[in-house]
Amino acid sequence: MNSQAYRNTLLRLSFLTVVLAATPLPAQLGSATGVAQTPVFAFGVSHDDTATELYHEDDRPQFHFTPVKNWMNDPNGPIYYEGEYHLFYQYNPFGIEWGHMSWGHAVSRDLVHWKHLPIALSEENGVMIFSGSTVVDWHNSSGFCRGTGAKTPSCLVAIYAGHSAKLETQNLAYSNDRGRTWTKYPDNPVIDLHLASFRDPKVFWHEGTRQWVMVTVLASQHKVRFFGSTDLKHWTALSDFGPAGATGGVWECPDLFPLPVDGDVNQTRWVLSINLPRGAASGWSNQYFIGLFDGTTFSAESSVEKPLWVDYGPDFYASTSFSDLPKSDRRHIWLGWLTNWEYAARVPPDPWRGAHSIPRQVKLKQFADGIRLVQEPIRELQVLRARHTRVGNRSIEAANNLLKSKKVRGEMLEITAELSTEDAAEFGLKVRQGNGEETVIGVDTKKQTLFVDRTRSSSVRLDEHFPRRDSGPIRLTAGKSVKFHIFIDRSSVEVFGNDGETVISETIFPGQGSDGIEIYSLAGRGRVLKMDVWNLKSIYQ
Repeated sequence: MNSQAYRNTLLRLSFLTVVLAATPLPAQLGSATGVAQTPVFAFGVSHDDTATELYHEDDRPQFHFTPVKNWMNDPNGPIYYEGEYHLFYQYNPFGIEWGHMSWGHAVSRDLVHWKHLPIALSEENGVMIFSGSTVVDWHNSSGFCRGTGAKTPSCLVAIYAGHSAKLETQNLAYSNDRGRTWTKYPDNPVIDLHLASFRDPKVFWHEGTRQWVMVTVLASQHKVRFFGSTDLKHWTALSDFGPAGATGGVWECPDLFPLPVDGDVNQTRWVLSINLPRGAASGWSNQYFIGLFDGTTFSAESSVEKPLWVDYGPDFYASTSFSDLPKSDRRHIWLGWLTNWEYAARVPPDPWRGAHSIPRQVKLKQFADGIRLVQEPIRELQVLRARHTRVGNRSIEAANNLLKSKKVRGEMLEITAELSTEDAAEFGLKVRQGNGEETVIGVDTKKQTLFVDRTRSSSVRLDEHFPRRDSGPIRLTAGKSVKFHIFIDRSSVEVFGNDGETVISETIFPGQGSDGIEIYSLAGRGRVLKMDVWNLKSIYQ
């Protein structure tokens, strides 16, 4: 979740109520004062329903997940169960400002096209539903699951932070109908430390110790606290990790998962991810630690002094990974909130606020300076590919002439490219060009950095820190070339350098008609070794 100070500030704002013509939700939501209110809005629409007219607003992402209406922030509890991917998210049913936090809900068969469902968990009796996770209780350890026949029943269980004015606790809810309806556990909370900043539970089954493990944050103390349970109801504190790494802001939205190094299961390490603000000039992101976890204690092998960063842009936050992916799918997939708290409340409301990143596969890779996390766009996104243009080995000038002759441009693009310097100090691509606007994705060959410069990306000025250039370290192959994998949507760019070694995520708000693309080099010559450009289809077509 967002920082407590920011929440308190936003709670002082008046909430804009957006009332739309649609079917009311079956359950009432509680207000911040505990008085029941009934929100009315277009929920339960799929990408092919009549309400898709809502999805053609100028800045509406066309292949990133967004709510139909109103405010959305952190993704919560993504999970796979009985043929569906579930995505829950922090949601305000009453307006486009943060507040009245509840869990919105959508499902998908392919991680690309989503169908909205009614709210899963509602604010009630003055307790908001903050971030958390979901699990499949395969063997009914909780006793919540109902079924018939000899087969042991399974069900979905949600673990979430309940937030009130001066208290945050850990709570349970469960569903016996594939997530369509939820029942809050009557003996909530299951953990109460009498703290105001104790949140964001991530729960998973640890086979080695035959127990459920909960990863939480003592946000203002910069600590991760681990708990263990055999039934999801009764929890025992196991250990703490931290303070460590970056501690410039509250710690939030932890995640912990094992990954094989370079695909070798005999060299498995655990990744502990912690989200936090990096400062107003640096955005919000997540640091991670590489180490070992024995079911009780996380032992870092990477530096606990110098943080490792998942994303070098300002707009990838509150990342969380999918639980219970099919055993046939050995990937580990996560996604995050595609903005940050410095200007989230000021992005153009039209009539929604908030988007999630594309889902990404995460891996561990051994480099000369240690084991590092890499990210790649999931392969399912290839279904969106439409018109294709290929550029072979040629000079930048010749490549630009080809792109121009084929009229390659677009608001939604996927680009893969390998570019090289001959003697250029800088090279890369300019996207969403036009009307004096452009977003520059480049490589500084002297500093060995990959960067995104959005200084001229938009005429919209959201915040004094919005015009910016963000960069991360990049290794030039043979000292000369870099591979790019870029996803461009109407209001974002996500850049994966060298197979996800360096990732930069940024929101942008160019005007209509700013859809050009150009390859460039500065202070010398560069070259296109290979390049593919796809125009992407909207998920709402």
